[in-house]
Amino acid sequence: MSKYLTVILLLSSLSLTSCFKWAARAVDKLPEKTALQKNYEFDGKVIIVGAGASGLAAGKILEQNNIEYIILEATGRYGGRLKKDTTLADFPIDIGAEWIHSNPKVLNVIKGKSGYQIDEELIPYKLETGAKWDGKKLKPVSKSYLNLIYNFMPESKFKNSTWFDFVNDNIAKDVIQNIVYNSVVNSIDYSGEKIVITTSAGQTYEADKVLVTASIGVLKSNEISFIPELNSEKKKAIESITFNSGFKIALKFSEKFYPDAIECKIKSGEKTFYDIAFKKNSKTNVLGFLCTGDETENYYALKSEQEIVSQLIKELDKMFDGKASQTYMNEYLFENWGQYEFTQGTWTQAMLEKKSNLEILRLPLDNNVYFAGEIYDIYQQMGVPGAILSGYYSIDQLLTIK
Repeated sequence: MSKYLTVILLLSSLSLTSCFKWAARAVDKLPEKTALQKNYEFDGKVIIVGAGASGLAAGKILEQNNIEYIILEATGRYGGRLKKDTTLADFPIDIGAEWIHSNPKVLNVIKGKSGYQIDEELIPYKLETGAKWDGKKLKPVSKSYLNLIYNFMPESKFKNSTWFDFVNDNIAKDVIQNIVYNSVVNSIDYSGEKIVITTSAGQTYEADKVLVTASIGVLKSNEISFIPELNSEKKKAIESITFNSGFKIALKFSEKFYPDAIECKIKSGEKTFYDIAFKKNSKTNVLGFLCTGDETENYYALKSEQEIVSQLIKELDKMFDGKASQTYMNEYLFENWGQYEFTQGTWTQAMLEKKSNLEILRLPLDNNVYFAGEIYDIYQQMGVPGAILSGYYSIDQLLTIK
């Protein structure tokens, strides 16, 4: 049986089951209304831990209902894994989250707008050229194979903007005045009448309820202590979630010598080169590189960003007969999620996790401490939309459950 036929049969079988009703395929699971369309009365103070997409979304609900709140952010900026760069290319680059895995309608849902007609200009991520690399030989893949992948998992990108811009313009701008930066939360004590949060600087904050949006990597590290301690079921659920280490690099070249995407053969995780400038109407040639899982350790062993970049140029030279080193412009961006203390990983894929573990993860602590982020999303949207919808859902629960 051919490899392509095997893939076709596998994808066809998955499409007939509800287990793959995720992302763009889960458009029917989007909520008819979110916390954006509701009114809340809450006489108390809320603290949100983390100013990523889900924390900002929850803050917007509190802001529009005039509820007292602050957002404690460990770093000196908001957005979490959402970042953009305007220096490397003639278009803004998503250094963090990049793809829209969900049906574009989700953009309206998380803005509180009805219908399918969106305001943003998107690029359907339907690749025209692609290849596979086994370490020795570069093998082109057929157009029919690329079409099959797109039809099964249709994705898109912003054409002239980024995920950071979208979240900034539609959510963050309303709440940034309530963010307290460089506030690394060390402990959350919910044993008393008030919840007491202590930071690494020794600052304490009191609240009536708390929403924790720290990454699952941070929760796995136990760098936030909970008092009382999390029960064994909660701990096991947190530990069960796959949150691979990994990084992203953007390399600038004087010409495009590569296809739209190159999938590299590895034992586990992901290793992919891809054209970041794909259909951006750009004069800049930027090749992206994503690496997650065990393969990252081979690059981390090189000890410096420059050594990692040099290694990637060597790999590309092997694929393209020295073309990479001939055209590399000595400019790059490097985003190292896996070794960054406030992420400690890349992203989650809830459709690969046990439903029972996800249900335990979503449970609040004594109906006072709640959790939000992409892994907690009940609408099966993945990525940024999942994180935002989780923020809306969790803050709704926090404000309504006594």
